Amino acid sequence: MDEKTKILVVDDEEVVRLSHIRTLASIHCDVEVVRSGDEALNVMAQRPADVVLLDLRMPGMDGMAVLKAIKQNWPETEVVIITGYPNIETAKEAVRLGAYDYLAKPVGPDEVINVASGAITQKKWALHKDRQQADAGLGAAAGYSFKSSNFTN
Repeated sequence: MDEKTKILVVDDEEVVRLSHIRTLASIHCDVEVVRSGDEALNVMAQRPADVVLLDLRMPGMDGMAVLKAIKQNWPETEVVIITGYPNIETAKEAVRLGAYDYLAKPVGPDEVINVASGAITQKKWALHKDRQQADAGLGAAAGYSFKSSNFTN
């Protein structure tokens, strides 16, 4: 991707939002922050993010509801849940709903960078795979078979 990776940080705590902005600046991402689930979905509707770092417990719409909405409307977006209230049930539910990862607060800068980088890599790999499958489908539909460097019709 030639464009900067877009990361959306969704957390009701200002100190967390500011910390993530500073941390993610080191990997040269375009970072946007919001403090609620409703704001997150509004931003996604206007400027979909590649990766969302999402708090689980927030006033109004909680993180699980936001995760569901993101994966339904923007399935290619990778979502990382970062919560101060971790438990195995919410971790399982988050993964079942399509979260890339689930982390317990507090998270250090290295952990934020590592999970964001991993999510970016996952998204690029998924897009690459989708492109390969689409190309293979086009070749098969046209009656071409691609094997090694030999092309047969």
